Amino acid sequence: MIDLDATDRAILRALQQDATLAASALGRRIGLSQPAAWRRIKRLTEAGVLGARSLDLDLEALGFGVTVFLGVKLALKGRVSLQDFERAVSAIPEVQTVEHVLGLYDFRLRVVARDLPDFERVLRRRIMTLPGVGQVEANVLLSEERRPGPLG
Repeated sequence: MIDLDATDRAILRALQQDATLAASALGRRIGLSQPAAWRRIKRLTEAGVLGARSLDLDLEALGFGVTVFLGVKLALKGRVSLQDFERAVSAIPEVQTVEHVLGLYDFRLRVVARDLPDFERVLRRRIMTLPGVGQVEANVLLSEERRPGPLG
């Protein structure tokens, strides 16, 4: 674990809001020179605090109006069935996240679809046919509030 000072936390908060900030713009925002900001970003990246920067797409604007969270309980337990399921479900483009969880279900999936009939097609033809799928529970996302995280 790396020790973070107030400047490191300010950098992380700024990058949480806009991961595209260049070191020069980031430095101006928090009162550092470009080289000093770059060195801190490099140190945070090398320590594993900062990972790959990603783009946040507006799924609704792209035509994906429905998001569903699926709880999936596998019918067969065992290391092979977990790995087989995870590999197969990860290949489905509508599945945005695959989380192996502890609790009532073995996996939690975030699935996007154009509409409910499209989701039903993905569920019936792709997800329910995967190896080891047993019980499935669906929860449709009504609204989402993004939280900045513990540094916010």
